[in-house]
Amino acid sequence: MLYSQRLNQFTREHRDTVAALLCGLLLFLGWFALHLGALELAFLLLPAAYLIGGYESAREGLTTLFKEKELDVDLLMIVAAIGAASLGLWRREYHLIIDGAILILIFAISGALEGYAMQRTERSIRSLMSLTPDTARVLHQGREEEIPISQLKVGDEIVVKPGELIPTDGIILSGYSTLNQAAITGESLPVEKTVGAEVFAGTLNGYGGLQIKVHKPAQSSLIVRVIRLVEQAKTQAPPSQEFIDRFEKGYAKVIVVAGILLATLPPFLWGWDWETTIYRALTFLVVASPCALMAAIMPTLLSGIANGARQGILFKNGAQLEKIGKVRAIAFDKTGTLTTGQVQVFQVISSGGYTQADVLKAAASVESYSEHSIGKAIVQAAGDLDWVGAIQVQAIPGQGIMGIAQEQQVIVGNAVFAQQYVTNLPEELREIAQSLEQEGKTVVWVAKNPTPQARRGAEVMGVIAIADEVRAQAAATITRLKKLGIEQIVMLTGDNEETAYSVAKAVGIDRVYAQLLPEDKLDVIRHLQHQYQTVAMVGDGINDAPALAQASVGIAMGISGSDVALETADIVLMADRLEKIAVAMHLGRRSQVIVKQNIFVALGFIMLLLVGNFLGNINLPIGVIGHEGSTVLVTLSGLRLLK
Repeated sequence: MLYSQRLNQFTREHRDTVAALLCGLLLFLGWFALHLGALELAFLLLPAAYLIGGYESAREGLTTLFKEKELDVDLLMIVAAIGAASLGLWRREYHLIIDGAILILIFAISGALEGYAMQRTERSIRSLMSLTPDTARVLHQGREEEIPISQLKVGDEIVVKPGELIPTDGIILSGYSTLNQAAITGESLPVEKTVGAEVFAGTLNGYGGLQIKVHKPAQSSLIVRVIRLVEQAKTQAPPSQEFIDRFEKGYAKVIVVAGILLATLPPFLWGWDWETTIYRALTFLVVASPCALMAAIMPTLLSGIANGARQGILFKNGAQLEKIGKVRAIAFDKTGTLTTGQVQVFQVISSGGYTQADVLKAAASVESYSEHSIGKAIVQAAGDLDWVGAIQVQAIPGQGIMGIAQEQQVIVGNAVFAQQYVTNLPEELREIAQSLEQEGKTVVWVAKNPTPQARRGAEVMGVIAIADEVRAQAAATITRLKKLGIEQIVMLTGDNEETAYSVAKAVGIDRVYAQLLPEDKLDVIRHLQHQYQTVAMVGDGINDAPALAQASVGIAMGISGSDVALETADIVLMADRLEKIAVAMHLGRRSQVIVKQNIFVALGFIMLLLVGNFLGNINLPIGVIGHEGSTVLVTLSGLRLLK
């Protein structure tokens, strides 16, 4: 019973291989029977070889013919094989039946080999699926209870023991451990995590036990989004593949018409006998089929996608892998992209009789509703103070935020935004703010309006200086991109010019666009596209989403990036490591080189086989070996990107 189950499982998993082996066995026995003169036995074995070896190709070819009204390469192979067998029966030259069976056998072997080759890419992608456990250990009234991941709710508290996989994204409530995040971010070194840190589904817990609070639905976890996007990437054909698909449909029709002409005209034009004519026409159908050309692109791009996923670079589809290799200009957002985004309150300067605590409490009341990193830093700094959340909060991307707190309007934002509500900004504060900005700090103005109905009745409470660290790898990344030949690198930010130029100077960017609104960033990207055609944009926030969507290639930071940015971008850097941009570009360029090599090899083999066929130097089995060999060679060539 167990042996039977294993046999059934093996047959299901290796169906193409089993079919090819049976076809080969029946072909050999049929040939041996012909050699012994046992025609009845041979005519029983050889049709079985045709049926078993060619069933899949015939089914796919006929399905395409009847459902899509298109000719398929698989169907051409079957027609050529059956034509050879028919010619052999007609002329009583039974070796032609063997030739047809060899055609089907080699086609079946080729299909099995291509299947195994593609399974390498599939395994790299499918390995993501096994990164999350099926169940989670939930704390319920002090007791642990295992439930399916799909039943987890926001607010549930789960327990993860040492050595276990994290079942879903969450925040650590208690415990300390090191987590291996290589599967998600591509980073090989474990990361230390403790109370308050975010953990991701699919990462491996180290030596410490953790109690984690679920803060988002399980289906929204980072790994689930990665799996969903990679699955989409498998099914979305890039422009080059779509072109090849369209070409193949027209090319197949040309082959059929040319095959009919070759099967009828040579006896009248060149005096060929009918047997030679039909045999050459059948060989033409085989060698002219564009199987290798069809396999020139997708195996390469899927391998590149799988390679990128292993290194923490998520390509949402093959088109983006193609485009990233053609990028001539690249734009970077500043906060959270070139800088860590882990901003902290550096200094609070109060004015007009207010205390530093007053300034922080007022700012926190409205910033508590903001997703921006600056807002989070202000709320964190005001954590020990007694403040009340505002109502009617309204955020103006790139400028500031305002709301009603304790019946007074609170305005928090940059100087331009604050001036819309304040009669004048105190000169002393202006000088301090300017000095801080020259040091690379971001300055946020805080004002309060006792009468919200009055447009410019607010008074300045003070300013908050926010410090943001430049990413350690930012300067090296910019240098590497310049060496790769990127013609223009710019920085886009809603921050003031002093802060922007301070960061740009630190990382080596010469061209800066500061004090931009989201639509301004969009305009800059359009201007760059007009100059350089293929432009990449790297960002992490909601205000970067329009520019990410407009760019030829949008690149989002996977950890610090907002959900909107992640959904809008074409490529996601899972570990927020800027140096991976250069790796992605190298992958894109290498994929283009391999695709061009594959197309050259595919077309070269077709031309060589066609010339050999017309000169009469190849027979049907040799044509099949050359044709299928080139297909396997091209497929294996594409898999080089897995390294």
